[in-house]
Amino acid sequence: MKPTCIVILSGGQDSTTALAWAKTKFVEVHAITFFYAQRHIRELAAARKVAEVLGVNSHEFINIGDNILVGTSPLIDKSVPVPKYKDIDSMPLGVEPTFVPGRNLLFLTIAANRAYSLGIQDVVLGVCQVDSGGYYDTKDIFINQATEAIRLGVFGENSDFIIHAPLLDLSKKQIVLLSKSLGILPMMKYTHTCYKNSFPPCGFCHACLLRERGFMEAGVIDPLIEQKNDPLNSIKNPALSFI
Repeated sequence: MKPTCIVILSGGQDSTTALAWAKTKFVEVHAITFFYAQRHIRELAAARKVAEVLGVNSHEFINIGDNILVGTSPLIDKSVPVPKYKDIDSMPLGVEPTFVPGRNLLFLTIAANRAYSLGIQDVVLGVCQVDSGGYYDTKDIFINQATEAIRLGVFGENSDFIIHAPLLDLSKKQIVLLSKSLGILPMMKYTHTCYKNSFPPCGFCHACLLRERGFMEAGVIDPLIEQKNDPLNSIKNPALSFI
C-alpha cells in the first residue's frame, strides 16, 4: 500500500466509492470537501457522515463562497431551475446545463496545495466519463493534463504527483457493483445525489436518473430509496457555519 492520499469528497455516490477505494490502497486517507454555495447543500452533511463512518485520518471543509464559481448552472445560480426529465431516455445529448465550469480544476488545485503542505503526492477524484452528463472535467484528457499542469506548477517536473480517478472508465452500474465489492453498499443511504437538494430524491433530475439506472442495471436496490426517514436529519450541516 502507498503511504497517504487526499480524497476530494463531495458526499455523493461516486466520491464515496472513490474514498472506499482509497482506503484499500493507502495507509492514511485524508478528505477534503468544498462549500461553493451549491444548491444541493445536503451533500456536505453527507460528506461528514461518510467520512465519519469510513474513518478518515482528517477531514477539512473549505469555504469557497458564493462568488468564486459563477455561471448559469442551476447548481450555483438558484434563479435557474434544475432541469427535469421524464426518464433517462428524455435527457438530451451534450453537456448538461448543471455543468459548473472550472469546478473540478479549482478543487484539484486547492487539494494539491493541501497535499503539498502535507508532503502528499496522491489526490483521488471520483469522476467518471462514461455517465457524466458530458462534463468536460470528467474526461481522461482533463485528468491527464490537469495532472501534468499541477505536477509542473505545484510539485515540480521530477515529482511523482498523480491524480487517481478509479471510477473514470466505469458506468454507474459498475460503480454500484464496485461499492458492493468494497463492502460499502449499505453506506449509500448516507450519500446525496439529487440536484434539487431534496429527501426523498426528486427522481427527475439527471443525477437522480443516472443513479437510478445504475442501481437498476446492477440489480441492486438503492439503500437511500429504502429510507423512510432522512438518514442525514441528525447530522449538523457544516455549511451552516459558512452562511
